[in-house]
Amino acid sequence: MIVCMRNRTLAALVCLHMVFLATSPAFASLVPSVDSQGNTHRSIEDMKTIEKALEMKIVQEKLRAYGLDAQEVKAKLSSMSPTQIHTLARACDDVLAGGDSGLGVVIALLVIVILVIIILKLLNKEIIIRMSDRDGPAVHTGHPVC
Repeated sequence: MIVCMRNRTLAALVCLHMVFLATSPAFASLVPSVDSQGNTHRSIEDMKTIEKALEMKIVQEKLRAYGLDAQEVKAKLSSMSPTQIHTLARACDDVLAGGDSGLGVVIALLVIVILVIIILKLLNKEIIIRMSDRDGPAVHTGHPVC
């Protein structure tokens, strides 16, 4: 009789455990890393982005036009909250994205030209480049020049 009650009690405890403890939601998340000064990784990256934008000549000229020098800007940055710094860093990303001076366009054009040449070579097409003088029309020698 006692053995039978122990099995029922044990079964009831296991069921209660499975229902209440094993199925309860876990509240966990990643903890951001913090350096010795209390800065998180995101705030360090945001400050690097802002400093990179402040080094641009156009931004420095605009700040001078508003009557701000470098010391005043640093004082304003140190008094800002992390949320404000993150918002400013996102705005600086937009400024930095436009300042690549067309290098990306040049690289994209070179990649497209190289891809076209490779595709033509794979299709066994000849690439003929004719050089002409000021004196006369281009002369075809019969040999492709690449």
